[in-house]
Amino acid sequence: MQANKFQSLLKPHLAGLEEYTPIQPFEVLSQRLGIPASEIIKLDANENPYGPHPAVAEALAEYAYYHIYPDPQQTELRQALAQHLVSEQRQDESTGSVPFEQILPSHGTDEILDYLCRLFLGPGDAIINTPPTFGMYSFDAKLVGAEVLEVWRTDDYHIDVEGVFDLFNSGALKRESVSPKLLFLTSPNNPSGNWLPDEDLLSLLQLPLIVVLDEAYVEFSVETSRSPWVLEHDNLVIIRTFSKSAGIAGLRLGYGIFPAWMMPILWKFKQPYNVNVAATVAGLASLRFADEMNSIVEKIRAERERLFNALQQVPYLSPYPSGANFVLCRVEGFRSAGNGDAAALKLALEQQGILVRYYQKPGLDNCIRISVGRPEQTDRLLVELHRLA
Repeated sequence: MQANKFQSLLKPHLAGLEEYTPIQPFEVLSQRLGIPASEIIKLDANENPYGPHPAVAEALAEYAYYHIYPDPQQTELRQALAQHLVSEQRQDESTGSVPFEQILPSHGTDEILDYLCRLFLGPGDAIINTPPTFGMYSFDAKLVGAEVLEVWRTDDYHIDVEGVFDLFNSGALKRESVSPKLLFLTSPNNPSGNWLPDEDLLSLLQLPLIVVLDEAYVEFSVETSRSPWVLEHDNLVIIRTFSKSAGIAGLRLGYGIFPAWMMPILWKFKQPYNVNVAATVAGLASLRFADEMNSIVEKIRAERERLFNALQQVPYLSPYPSGANFVLCRVEGFRSAGNGDAAALKLALEQQGILVRYYQKPGLDNCIRISVGRPEQTDRLLVELHRLA
């Protein structure tokens, strides 16, 4: 097929952009597998299996102003988030409270990642990425024509802090005129589930670049959010989400916590109505019932530990300890039929209506990631895993 004559107008770097592969929704999976959606056990996208608090549906049903544009400054939501951040610090009086003026709600955390890359990066700039980790960091950087410099994690998926410093100070970068401006970190990390220790984060904050700490799964950890650290570090940005703990992934609501100097730039840069009213209503309702939301998180934590212990008894799985709402497993000795152990296991489970995440990339060879479901979903998963042994 002859190329469109206008194709040459595209930015040249987009030609080699690798597509990000999202998870398919229920209705698509149901049609493909020939299994009713109600019978599918979806453990492949780290979604909250309990969904939102009932108050969310009530608030959405009662809201009367869907015909009116949303508040472009999201004032009520930002104030509620500031109060929530204070309450979740677990009465630690040594930490300061983040003012609502330093909080920016977003259309999911992906929007924050997009903003940061477009604000700081262009051709000749770079991010430092620490794979294996969340794929959107490298995707968004490449989207704006920036380079992705990789410092691979250790065998147990911890950050190679010394390696990050070595890369940043590399003479080769200076000779090639590549300028790292953003460092992306995740804690707990996705897909490995491990925590970034305080001392490692403090060390990396000494670098003269912006450190972006993704806390999408922090509620499931026994550790506490580092949100107050933004008050002390002008190069730290923290991003959070309502998708996991609040169970409203489909409404796309996240937020960033930024150093004060960055906020005036963000207000000029962001889309005026970036957060729709439905997401705002759902977010406010979730925050009003934060205690109940935390009770669901505790259920998921307990189920994660049960799942991890049970997976250790499956002969062909080696699970990694996790502080998130998922467990990463290495697959060894499964009957692969020539396609790789993890790929074959994913397909075998899929035929039974059980969906897990399978990775075919460096650092995650022969790995699957299993989201934490309800106890009855865990039970069915374990039955199938042992049946396949």
